[in-house]
Amino acid sequence: PPPAPPPPPPPPVASTAVQEIVVTGARAQRSEAAFVAPPGLPTPVVPPDTERYPDATPNPVRRVSEAPVSTFSIDVDTASYSNVRRFLEEGRLPPPDAVRVEEMINYFDYGYERPRSASEPFAITTAVTASPWSEGRQIVHVALQGYELPERQRRPLNLTFLVDVSGSMGGADKLDLAQKSMNLIIDRLRPQDTVAVTYYAEGAGTRLAPTSGDQKLKLRCAVASLYASGGTAGATGMTNAYRQAEANFSRDRVNRILMFTDGDFNVGVTDDMRLEDYVAAKRETGIYLSVYGYGRGNYQDARMQTIAQAGNGTAGYVNNLEEARRLFGPAFDRGAFPIADDVKIQVEFNPARVSEYRLIGYETRLLNEADFSNDRVDAGEVGSGASVTALYEITPVGGPSQIPDRRYDQNRIGVGGGDPSGEVGFVQVRYKLPGERDSRLMQRVAPSAAGRPTESTRWALAVAAFGQKLRNDPWMGAGYGWDEILAQAQGARGEDPYGERADFVQLVRAAREMEAQARP
Repeated sequence: PPPAPPPPPPPPVASTAVQEIVVTGARAQRSEAAFVAPPGLPTPVVPPDTERYPDATPNPVRRVSEAPVSTFSIDVDTASYSNVRRFLEEGRLPPPDAVRVEEMINYFDYGYERPRSASEPFAITTAVTASPWSEGRQIVHVALQGYELPERQRRPLNLTFLVDVSGSMGGADKLDLAQKSMNLIIDRLRPQDTVAVTYYAEGAGTRLAPTSGDQKLKLRCAVASLYASGGTAGATGMTNAYRQAEANFSRDRVNRILMFTDGDFNVGVTDDMRLEDYVAAKRETGIYLSVYGYGRGNYQDARMQTIAQAGNGTAGYVNNLEEARRLFGPAFDRGAFPIADDVKIQVEFNPARVSEYRLIGYETRLLNEADFSNDRVDAGEVGSGASVTALYEITPVGGPSQIPDRRYDQNRIGVGGGDPSGEVGFVQVRYKLPGERDSRLMQRVAPSAAGRPTESTRWALAVAAFGQKLRNDPWMGAGYGWDEILAQAQGARGEDPYGERADFVQLVRAAREMEAQARP
């Protein structure tokens, strides 16, 4: 008998797809809308947004009488600033957890006083000025400027490129941009430097064993031969990269793995803590790891921060070729040639002068007070010529308290000892010279009185206000908005040879317009 006719096609079924991004305040929330595909056409598939950021609740206000000492590990990373810029250039406000205020502040050069020798690699600058967003409070500005190594003091580089070539890395803003970044590094190599090129997808491999920096064509060809396909066995790729680094290891070299990825590991070991332990163990052998992120949609910032911190390396985010030129041009030396390891800052406040304080940013870098003198506790690395900026907002004794008084007299801790006319605080910095086990100590007092802010302080305050506003920090004054941030930045632009401060001003304007459009 003739075959039965085929059944009629089923009616179109409504499916749910992400249609738009609705911005409320500083939070980007996905809105789902029913979408019915036209008859005969497949339902369009919108890839889910799986970006992940570390939870970082803004630091609380602390009473000096109860917690007079603040300790944290330095952070010279700038990934958050370029990632925030990417969101704003796409026309949406960043998620609050994507905003790390210290990384935004440390993106800029402040022209701090420079140290004079590699044996004492930091110059410490302190200043006290009025808070622009909270009347009656003050800002303590603490800055470290690192020593810039002259060419003759820069050790040979033993670099290993670890390149994510999984399918998720396809595209002009991922692998293509990563290859351009690697070529910028190759341009800067000296004959005494070496580079190995490794990769990972569903498995891992080595495209080029350690090769001299004067064989630039060979290095470029190895980079150009990489293409995106398959899964993402990041952990397998790491073990292979460390084997290449170990094969050319020398105590007289700077031994470092540079990882280029979107951070989306989905094959093999993917647990952040297990990867962190592995990278930390390798750090003890003298091989450090830096991570550079690319792309959008599945950017795994939390994982990359964890790995870079464990590896004594830097974490950067590259959203365009201009940022690649900044990171891998002259600024590359700041991450390539270390001048100090395990750098920690500790500030002790004078209870006769300061009643409350809060550290602005560094939420993922906080340390216990006892960690400061413990040389076994890991902290951040600083490279040649890099600087570190930290800001504290303080309430002078008798000023407008942010913590309500307690009900019972016996629970009210009065002002402790100290000189009412003396210094505001005492700043200490611990660091290890590269290759040394024992730390060294530097000390500096914070001024006794607030002064007129310098251009560098005013610019740092503008960037700090912008970051706090983007993530809706509860401690920002309600009357200090986008217009005030814009005026603060415009008044502190100063010399801007590369246009970075002008670009920042445009980002403030863009954020102001987006928030205004989001209001009902």
